[in-house]
Amino acid sequence: MRVLVATAVPAERDAVAQAFPPAAEDVPVPGAVLRRTAAGCDLLAAGVGPARAAASVSAALTAAALDGTPYGLVVSAGIGGGFPPAAPLGSLVVADEITVADLGAETADGFLPVTELGFGTVTHRSPESLVRVVSEAIGARTGTVLTVSTVTGTAARADGLRALHPRALAEGMEGFGVAEAAAAHEVPVLEIRAISNPVGPRDRAAWRIGDALAALTEAFGKIAPLMESWSQHDDQ
Repeated sequence: MRVLVATAVPAERDAVAQAFPPAAEDVPVPGAVLRRTAAGCDLLAAGVGPARAAASVSAALTAAALDGTPYGLVVSAGIGGGFPPAAPLGSLVVADEITVADLGAETADGFLPVTELGFGTVTHRSPESLVRVVSEAIGARTGTVLTVSTVTGTAARADGLRALHPRALAEGMEGFGVAEAAAAHEVPVLEIRAISNPVGPRDRAAWRIGDALAALTEAFGKIAPLMESWSQHDDQ
């Protein structure tokens, strides 16, 4: 099975690439460059934010389908913020739910998700069997990973997100966009985050980006064969 791994930036893509044999080919797709490995796993630096990620992933999925070599799984991967103490620095999180946290409307009574306005969806769920085998292989926590268009920078905002999403372990900026593209193409999706910083007040000096990227490399070294051999029929 062919797997598409979408990261936000090249540094994350390169961290994932270290888990695969060195032979690779760069293939242009609209708006991005796809790195095709020899192991059946393609890597895409899709861009920052849910809209850019959705557009880039959709372009890659469409190109593969037109070429007669469609993907069987899409993975959103990268570093992200963790909600302490559930997801400490350096830990890994696998989403069983990928939820957009800020798509909706502010009202006098608080935030309303877009679903309560009568539109769209706010959550995509990953295949249970895949979440289980991947999280067990890398010792990851499982729960909700939030997608935000604006990174959380205050304790009040972090507390508000946890109040609305008590199962939230982490936040990132691309997962929901990747999941929307995958859903449009009827391809299952998974999100993996390595925690580089706590969700809350911004303190760049305390971030551990290098450690998180190293954890991402190690994780994909363990799960690449599992993803390629997994079948959607495992959940049927």
